[in-house]
Amino acid sequence: MGNPLFSRIYQDIWRPVFTRAFSHGSTETADYDKALRAYLSRPGERLVLDVACGPGNYTGQIADGLTGDGRVIGVDFSSAMLRTALATNRSPRAAYLRADAHVLPFPDNTFDQTLCLAALYLIPDPLPVLDEMVRVAAPGAEIVVFTSAAGPVSSIPGVGLFARIGGFRIFGVDEIIDRLHRNGVRHVEQSLIGEGQYVLGSKPD
Repeated sequence: MGNPLFSRIYQDIWRPVFTRAFSHGSTETADYDKALRAYLSRPGERLVLDVACGPGNYTGQIADGLTGDGRVIGVDFSSAMLRTALATNRSPRAAYLRADAHVLPFPDNTFDQTLCLAALYLIPDPLPVLDEMVRVAAPGAEIVVFTSAAGPVSSIPGVGLFARIGGFRIFGVDEIIDRLHRNGVRHVEQSLIGEGQYVLGSKPD
């Protein structure tokens, strides 16, 4: 993810192919992703945090939909990804910051939405990142995650080991929702699609 060349091809080439692979070649994941993007970029004055934003493919689109004092901050550990974000997804309502997702540099109860989309499976020790996303979320805020989930392909013997060697984590179907519940997140909804999962919940008021 720190490679400058990869950061340039990620958004337009690697990401669409990888997204289709999650749903075993169908468009189901892409269709859900399209609907989620429309929801996240709806008009409003929300303060949004996009964790592990990569080249800002979500960040920029969300920013373009916000109104009034709405703002989105994309954080990523990769300087190469952030440079690409500034070059390709710059917006007056978007800011980009290099930060470790395990120790987010924001006070408790700050954001109206915290997101981590298509990145958590690449982060070492990822579950504490969920803790941080909940910590910086304001009471009543939305927490939104898209990541891997054990499915038919990843259950084939040897696939999980191969994924771990490549730095890719395949989450158990209950890992994400259990961690969010431990943090007090309520109204947790999980949509399993192929080898992936979309999870939405809200922090208690």
